[in-house]
Amino acid sequence: MTELQARPVLVVRDAHEGDLPSVLEIHNANIATSTAIWDEEQVGLDERQAWFRTRTAAGMPILVADIDGEVAGYASYGPWRPKSGYRFSVENSVYVADRFQRRGVATALLTELVARARASGTVHAMIAAIESSNTGSISLHERFDFHTVGKLPQVGWKFERWMDLTLMQLTLPIDPH
Repeated sequence: MTELQARPVLVVRDAHEGDLPSVLEIHNANIATSTAIWDEEQVGLDERQAWFRTRTAAGMPILVADIDGEVAGYASYGPWRPKSGYRFSVENSVYVADRFQRRGVATALLTELVARARASGTVHAMIAAIESSNTGSISLHERFDFHTVGKLPQVGWKFERWMDLTLMQLTLPIDPH
């Protein structure tokens, strides 16, 4: 007789500062190996702490996907542009550690992130800015009713090549008054 193995439990929760070393590891791995983040230099823990404090002070969510006590991915949204006229628009980000890819982590994170945006009553447009060859991220966002609203050719440079940017948008009903 074989023993039954417990299935890993995935929980999406609010991040806390103790999660930042894991968030930093995922962030820097994406800088080093992917076009998901267009930075070329890795960042330190102090940068992620400042990012965390700025987002949370503004009431913007930072979520982590926790699988059996390990941070498998993170997601957040922040200001789309700094001008006051854009105050009802946000840009979302979803990142998953390589070893947790294809296990529903990004879907779980984006599900909760969109739910938080809807519940906030302050998000009208959620924008995803995705490197155009990242078909996995584009497909993920399409499943959440994001629509492609534009493509900016050759606006980024990383890994010795030009990158195009696909802009996708989810519009949520709010009353701005």
